[in-house]
Amino acid sequence: MKAFRLIIKQTSANYRKPETIKNKMTYPLPPFSTVIGALHNACGYTEYKEMNLSIQGKYESMHREPYTDYCFLNRLEDDRGILVWLPNASFFSNAFVRVAHTQKSQGNSFRKGVTIQVENQNLLDEYRRLKDLNDSITEFKKTRLNPVLALIKKRKKTLKEKKKVRKQEGLDCIAVLTRENELKEIEKQIKEWFEKYKYENYTEPLSHFRNLVKSVKYYEILNNIELVIHVQASDEVLHDLEEHWTDIKSIGRSEDMVDVQEAKIVELQEKLNKEVNNIYSAYIDYDTIKRGNSEGVRIYPLGRKDKYVRGTVYYLNKNYEISPENGKRIFQKKKVVYTSNYEINKVGENVYIDEDEYIVNFI
Repeated sequence: MKAFRLIIKQTSANYRKPETIKNKMTYPLPPFSTVIGALHNACGYTEYKEMNLSIQGKYESMHREPYTDYCFLNRLEDDRGILVWLPNASFFSNAFVRVAHTQKSQGNSFRKGVTIQVENQNLLDEYRRLKDLNDSITEFKKTRLNPVLALIKKRKKTLKEKKKVRKQEGLDCIAVLTRENELKEIEKQIKEWFEKYKYENYTEPLSHFRNLVKSVKYYEILNNIELVIHVQASDEVLHDLEEHWTDIKSIGRSEDMVDVQEAKIVELQEKLNKEVNNIYSAYIDYDTIKRGNSEGVRIYPLGRKDKYVRGTVYYLNKNYEISPENGKRIFQKKKVVYTSNYEINKVGENVYIDEDEYIVNFI
């Protein structure tokens, strides 16, 4: 059996755990989806090509690296962060204009000009005009609109009672129904006019203003990384990898550059006459570890054939499909054990060694 083997070094990298936010924690090795993405990008694939991976490696140390995180708030606040204006309020992007920023942790006001640094006076004036307009709209609704709607509501109630009486007396209700429908239409038009005016003149223009807040967060960074990656795929895909491995630029973040030490096709041995141990940590298929005990242990701790391999269990993303309902990615997850200091005395059923005696377990 053939496989494509990559031996890679990285000065540093973060293989981010997706569930971590404030402190962007890292996996000890890149997850399958990260490596598959890098390989697909290198080969120029736009659709998923079936492939199985064996990922092993090691790192020298880990440190935390601070970075400034920028985040749009869900609602507009008058006293927080940086007031910005978005040309297109329907999409979040890096395209925005800074209007002003606060200078203290509290007690600021963009509208009143309290402890802020102005960066665009024209847009700040527009923000304040919209806030003043909202006060006028609120006052108009309270003193002018609501009394009219209350009067219509009262008149509708009177007509409803009058209609009920006329029905009980067997009298014609056409005139009452006509007037009731007229009032409903007037009420509808008033409400629609008000909502349209408010949206066009206040709600939509104000939606271009947002609060951008910044905070210090951290990446966990692995240092001096070595990776050994085996890829099992069709002959066509293996050929593409041979042709395009030099186009693999990074694994992890875009700045986590790779130095490919070796890239070649290797033969996997399906017979083993001696024990082979592994010098790297690796992701091992959880079911392979458990199943091996009933069929003769194939993967076990060094010198302990009667024991299970122990380590950290991860559910790692591999490939994904697009949901037809909402267009979101639905990842296929693989249950693996991250472990080290293990050996094998048999091969088969997805456990192999290559020509240089790297233990290979495809996921």
